[in-house]
Amino acid sequence: MTTKETKKTVVQTEIPDRLLMQEQTLIATGWFRDLNELMLDALRRFLESHRADLLEEFIRHDVEWGLTGKELHSGGDKFDEEINS
Repeated sequence: MTTKETKKTVVQTEIPDRLLMQEQTLIATGWFRDLNELMLDALRRFLESHRADLLEEFIRHDVEWGLTGKELHSGGDKFDEEINS
């Protein structure tokens, strides 16, 4: 059985100290193994919870284009491709 490797990218960001302290508390109490796991879970949950809103926006743009023939580009096409892959 073969396993499919997921391509990964390192992201660097700044967060407020207070937020970091809350994250460290969650890690120390066993909710997450490490900061990477916590951040991935938070990002995944954010994207899942906002997916309907994003899809609605894309549909609205498609309908507008269908009615007027005008291209309304918001950069969502690339996101849509990524989220559906």
